[in-house]
Amino acid sequence: MRPLELHPTHPGSTRKLKAGLARLTLALLLGAGTHASAQRLLDREQRPAVPAEAKPLADPPAAPLALKRSPGDASQASAAAAKPAPPEETVPREAAPAQTSDSEPVAPASPAREPALTEQPTRAEPTLRMPGRVEPALPWMVGTELAPEGRSAPTSTRGNQAAADTSAKLGAARSSQLPAPPRPPRLVPERRSARLAPLVDSEAFAVLPALSPEATLVAPAIASGNTLILYDASGSWGFLGELYAQQTANLVSRFGTWKAAPVSSYVAGQMSAYTAVVYIGSTYDEPLPLAFLADVRATALPVVWMYDNIWQLTAEYASFATTTGWTWSGFDFGSFTGVSYKGTQLDRDLLNAGGLMGTVISDPGRAQVLATATRSDGTTAPWAVQSGKFYYFSEIPFSYVTPNDRYLAFADLLYSIYAPATATRHRALVRIEDVGPDADPAELKAVADALYSRRAPFSVAVYPAYRDPNGAYNGGVATSYDLASKPAVVSALKYMQSRGGTLLMHGYTHQFSNLLNPYTGTSADDFEFYIAHIDAANNVVYDGPVPGDSQTWATSRIKAGTSAFTKAGLTVPTIFEPPHYAASVADYKAILALFPKRYDRGLYFGGILSGGAIDYAHLNGQFFPYPVRDIYGSFVLPENLGNVEPVPFNNHPARLPADILTTGQKNLVIRDGFASFFYHPYLGTTMLTQIVDGLKAQGWTFVAAGSITN
Repeated sequence: MRPLELHPTHPGSTRKLKAGLARLTLALLLGAGTHASAQRLLDREQRPAVPAEAKPLADPPAAPLALKRSPGDASQASAAAAKPAPPEETVPREAAPAQTSDSEPVAPASPAREPALTEQPTRAEPTLRMPGRVEPALPWMVGTELAPEGRSAPTSTRGNQAAADTSAKLGAARSSQLPAPPRPPRLVPERRSARLAPLVDSEAFAVLPALSPEATLVAPAIASGNTLILYDASGSWGFLGELYAQQTANLVSRFGTWKAAPVSSYVAGQMSAYTAVVYIGSTYDEPLPLAFLADVRATALPVVWMYDNIWQLTAEYASFATTTGWTWSGFDFGSFTGVSYKGTQLDRDLLNAGGLMGTVISDPGRAQVLATATRSDGTTAPWAVQSGKFYYFSEIPFSYVTPNDRYLAFADLLYSIYAPATATRHRALVRIEDVGPDADPAELKAVADALYSRRAPFSVAVYPAYRDPNGAYNGGVATSYDLASKPAVVSALKYMQSRGGTLLMHGYTHQFSNLLNPYTGTSADDFEFYIAHIDAANNVVYDGPVPGDSQTWATSRIKAGTSAFTKAGLTVPTIFEPPHYAASVADYKAILALFPKRYDRGLYFGGILSGGAIDYAHLNGQFFPYPVRDIYGSFVLPENLGNVEPVPFNNHPARLPADILTTGQKNLVIRDGFASFFYHPYLGTTMLTQIVDGLKAQGWTFVAAGSITN
């Protein structure tokens, strides 16, 4: 049945109203009665009264904050659109400070200079020994024009929850996507003369035998590689190079350690200390060091080259085409709608106007096409080419990523490069989301029984303290209580554990002080470790760290949460999920020190690799199809399918079980990957079991989050 055409919820909508809309939609979608009976479900929901003024909470872990902001207020600066000069002259705009409804700035804490994470971080041992158990930025540009400033992001409410979590966590949010590099000034880069001495054939990387993609399958063995990641950093759009390098580093961490640096810093012989090299060509005609070009053309190491500046390499390698069996031809700005890989058609967002670098295969015995890009008219072009140990990608696979994206092909091809003998293994995860002291015990038990009957282990994301400082759901009277005061909920959580559930910590209060951040200031509605607001176009905008943010503050808040688990008689979890998948660099450091694992899609910011001041205006989110140790040093469990969202919300479309199953099917291209989704218990069990049964039918095996070590 076609989803109902419902308008996105107004920014001021509350979670109970949203819950009513969700239940109304479910009643119609699932045939649970007539329109009249469905409407009665909606009528039961009460719109909360939000008082005009509210005093800040007195919780010790919360930073002092006496300001409130209407969720409907928009940042005037972020609503303005501008058309810049041509890309090579464009200077990215600075993000404007967020404003309160009283025109008083709610300024995020000044970004502190953080040490550069240029190498794979080594995770510190947790300082808190815990007993027990075993979800941006500016949408910088479309084509050669800057899109209007403003970002689309997460939020959630106990009816709002699914919709808001989709906004924050689904990766399809336009504003959290990385853009493609600016269009090049020339369709065919200038052919240039060589500057290096000719290379003798015996040194050429392409005469080495090709890696066997999956010929001999053995027990899964993740490689212990050490990768040198080099990225472009010059020009007005040089910041993109670092952001692409962050996503690359996160993925290659699956296969070992890494170091990232601007390609301009390369010195002769540097790559000899590594087992693989990745170069990300994001700036047209970035001046590549001759030492780098000389080492690439002579190395016996696997080399991954993305997009731009391949012409600089071929200029220094006169016999490139005849030796490798392929060469580049020029930029192709056709309407590419997807990428075919392993017989599966993956998506390519039409917003991506960056184009591909055309390639020509002259000797199929030396070069093979690993994946093919498809135009809207059905014609094709090579997307990924392998010649010996040289892998060329005709675009950067991190721009405009969607749930079923060609990004998955890149993520899987890393196995061919680092661990070609990896056996096929398809594991699945399900997480029950936004469970707090205000949860319905009957709903929790019903979910546990449904999953137990299907032998599907599951996780439960728990925030241990409920706060409604503005009385949004209590007639304007502030409400506050912890798990220890709700024995029925605690009993239900223990019941879930007995049925295969693993508790994880989903923040402390899942909201921040009394701030409408960006909805009601109530637990499960709002961000806890990041500030956000809703703009005039009904998009959620990330503003920056919370006032008073620091690693010390975050540590104190998290420890208050672990104490609340203990007081309720529950074992302190060993897995952490930041509310709405959002936190600052300092907060991620606090999480790393206290928890061995995270379970989310991280936010990553400019300056982390380069060592400059953290640039919270340039951020990107990333989902993973398998576990990684991300650039913060955390072991991250994947969540890559999103969640059920019966109604549109904050400019995000509805997402139903069929959509999640489609994404699950696409992820089967990952030879050792995961299908991981989350689900809100108030939605009932019908759609939950549809997804679990559907994923199992596709060949996925559900496992416990705590059991995952690689």
